[in-house]
Amino acid sequence: MSEITLRFPDGAERRYPQGITGKALAEGISKSLAKKAVALMRDGELVDLADPIPADAEIKIITRTDPEALELIRHDCAHVMAEAVQELWPGTQVTIGPVIENGFYYDFAKAEPFQPDDMPKIEKKMAEIIARNAPFTKQVWSRDKAKDYFRQKGELFKVELVDAIPEDQDVKIYSQDTWLDLCRGPHMTSTGQIGKAFKLMKFAGAYWRGDANNPQLQRIYGTAWASEDDLKAHLTQIEEAEKRDHRKLGREMDLFHFQEEAPGSVFWHPKGWTLFQNLIAYMRRAQQRAGYVEVNSPDMMEKHFWELSGHWENYGENMFTTVLPDERVFCCKPMNCPGHVQIFKHGLKSYRDLPLKIAEFGKVHRYEPSGALHGLMRVRHFTQDDAHIFITENQIMEECLKINDLMLSIYKDFGFEDIFIKLSTRPEKRVGADELWDKAEKALQDVLDEVTRRSNGRIKTALQPGEGAFYGPKLEYVLKDAIGREWQCGTTQVDFNLAGRLGAFYIDENSAKVTPVMVHRAMFGSLERFTGILIENFAGHFPLWLSPVQAVVATIVSDADTYAGEVAAALKAAGLRAETDLRNEKINLKVREHSLEKVPVMLVVGKREAEERKVSIRRLGSQAQEVMSLDDAIAMLKAEGTPPDLG
Repeated sequence: MSEITLRFPDGAERRYPQGITGKALAEGISKSLAKKAVALMRDGELVDLADPIPADAEIKIITRTDPEALELIRHDCAHVMAEAVQELWPGTQVTIGPVIENGFYYDFAKAEPFQPDDMPKIEKKMAEIIARNAPFTKQVWSRDKAKDYFRQKGELFKVELVDAIPEDQDVKIYSQDTWLDLCRGPHMTSTGQIGKAFKLMKFAGAYWRGDANNPQLQRIYGTAWASEDDLKAHLTQIEEAEKRDHRKLGREMDLFHFQEEAPGSVFWHPKGWTLFQNLIAYMRRAQQRAGYVEVNSPDMMEKHFWELSGHWENYGENMFTTVLPDERVFCCKPMNCPGHVQIFKHGLKSYRDLPLKIAEFGKVHRYEPSGALHGLMRVRHFTQDDAHIFITENQIMEECLKINDLMLSIYKDFGFEDIFIKLSTRPEKRVGADELWDKAEKALQDVLDEVTRRSNGRIKTALQPGEGAFYGPKLEYVLKDAIGREWQCGTTQVDFNLAGRLGAFYIDENSAKVTPVMVHRAMFGSLERFTGILIENFAGHFPLWLSPVQAVVATIVSDADTYAGEVAAALKAAGLRAETDLRNEKINLKVREHSLEKVPVMLVVGKREAEERKVSIRRLGSQAQEVMSLDDAIAMLKAEGTPPDLG
């Protein structure tokens, strides 16, 4: 029998008989490893422990506690859930059940809708199935056998799935005891390895294959983890996220609202608009210091313009259009970049003018399906802190590093220091020649390598193949918030295509016309979305400099009304955003109401404070009071309320 060479994670290489399985491999190393092993990583791909290894490979034996096993735990749990549903409700059809972020789901075709009290029944049945510890067994069937089997069982959705499997792929069937399903795999070795750290989360509606023209199905979402402590931490995070939901806090703090007549568009209230404008003012100062010039481009331009740019072909389904009486078709801009190219083209540019940094707080319009809309996080009409830097090819590294440094300093000012950067490469649907994409991707990889080196590995990075924009690859900056959730915000994109498609050029040192490289850049990204992230990150408890209302002067008795007005006026003169509450209500009621609105500071004044020219300061979330002179209070709050870039 011929032999193969296997390389282990520690770099050791050993010879084994061709076709050895992961299970035999683990048994040959130690009995304890064989007992713990649940799968095999072969050349970076998870495979079943029972699969033969056909050729030389890099391998890693996966145990249940390895990070790579988490996806398998969730996948296996989904199969157990499907079996539980069919045991409880015979005749229910099982359709598709993938692993998703933090869990899994399965879609079912069931005559009667699931009820809320069905969830504990399903969980109980799942626990019984897991306790049986039935082995997962893989078989490869012929297409005809698979279709006949599922057709006889009345599983018509499965018959359709068999037909959809490409001819060059096997039809795999995984069984757990007597229950089986069509599945690509892999799985762990038995149901018992799933453990007890799972929970069903919610019921939802779904359409077969995601198409509203297809039959409606019922979806069950679940979550599963390697340990009960991990599950508890996840459920705690969900509970905390619900408390921090920006839609709930937006109502309580009177920041914004949505309504059906303008789906995906924000109605900003005065306090919310103040917060929004604070963000713009902060970014405007940062950009001015970094040498950007601010512009404004039209919201609507003719369709032909978007055909030239490549947007119509590659992004047209996301664009809003309108037809005028003269039959000219106009499009609401989904991006600011083509308009910025027109501004660059206005007047002859020399290499001495580069880099030219054009910024805009531009309103963009993108069609999102109604089911995808989610408060400020997913809208159809939003503002980007967008900028485009026109440069020579030799300036890519320098300018992208400047963007990185500015980006990191901005996030730090808002309290985000745990940053993750992802490199997204060419998508299948794109414009431009492969050699231009090669150059753009190499340029961003070089930038990422330098960022990693400068941070001494503190900044984590990852590759996202196929996730770039249609005109260029990009770096995506992902922030981790106060409760550990990740949010993708800023982007840097290197583009060798768009400027040339729209006829932009500069004159180089040899008097030749040269197409500039464009670097697309956003720091906050969508200001609406970043506002939502901030609301949830701070749970509405904004730092003083950012809070829409920084202080409320509240009276204990009406005798202090005049003094309260003087205090508020002095605060406003010091540049602070202050209001008064002179209502004839008890002070405890006023404190409760302004605490609900997340006002960071209350200055309480009564007859004594008025006589002594003092204020009693209460901080949001604290029962303590601090009495000080008005002048000292104003000096303290002015210092605290100064934006970090101006301090």
